[in-house]
Amino acid sequence: MAFVTRFAPSPTGPLHLGHAYSALLGHDMARAAGGSFLLRMEDTDLERCRPEYEAQILDDLSWLGLTWDGPVHRQSEHIACYNARLEPLIARSLLYPCSCTRSDIRAALSAPQEGVQHNVYPGICRGRSMASRLPGDALRLDLGAALAQLSPEALVFQETGAAHEGRHLVEADTALSDIGDVVLSRKGEDIVAYFLASAFDDADQGITDVVRGVDLFTFTPIQVILQHLLALPAPRYHHHGLIRDDQGKRLAKRDDARAIAKYRAEGASPADIRRMVGL
Repeated sequence: MAFVTRFAPSPTGPLHLGHAYSALLGHDMARAAGGSFLLRMEDTDLERCRPEYEAQILDDLSWLGLTWDGPVHRQSEHIACYNARLEPLIARSLLYPCSCTRSDIRAALSAPQEGVQHNVYPGICRGRSMASRLPGDALRLDLGAALAQLSPEALVFQETGAAHEGRHLVEADTALSDIGDVVLSRKGEDIVAYFLASAFDDADQGITDVVRGVDLFTFTPIQVILQHLLALPAPRYHHHGLIRDDQGKRLAKRDDARAIAKYRAEGASPADIRRMVGL
């Protein structure tokens, strides 16, 4: 099977050294395997994503010497399709509307961050019918009902990253206690959950290997559950180590001091960036 991976930044800020490491590693792995390297913009957060950030990302990646196969895939152009593909879950009574705190729901739709605690939803709206959905309501997955429809033996994924290498089983009890009824989309705001759009795109683009930071390893089980619920193929995962600052913190987009554009302006070369990230 051909090796196909993707780099999927969110254009909410400039690329920093951590992004460069992930992109370079995925690109190197794909080219070494004679496979494909795709570029995807995870831009479903229409409030924070900016065209100027996307333009800078594309310019930085090209400067680093990366090439991608095919056109850039932008999630913002497919939101209606993502939402429409939730219909099978609605038909199976696995989704319910939720009108809980607006800010909490928006936060739940965002890409995960290292060190940010995921609050397990207490199920306040569970049991509501889809007929009761109001403008602005989110859709949550009834995780308990979903797991009851799946074979426990099927909920496995293969990890090739050094920190967690091997075959992993998604335990139902752990998923219920650590994940809970996640938000999948929000009505009226045209936004969908990071992990839902990613699961659909990985399947549609034929991704065989997901290369991303180890901070996302604990988020993989919900994607595996969705893949099985929606009859999507499951890729292999490679969660790599993170590039950290002098205090050991994961680099964030607000850390402009380590932005690739800043290093470029100071005269760094692509080879310098490779050395900085250990490649």
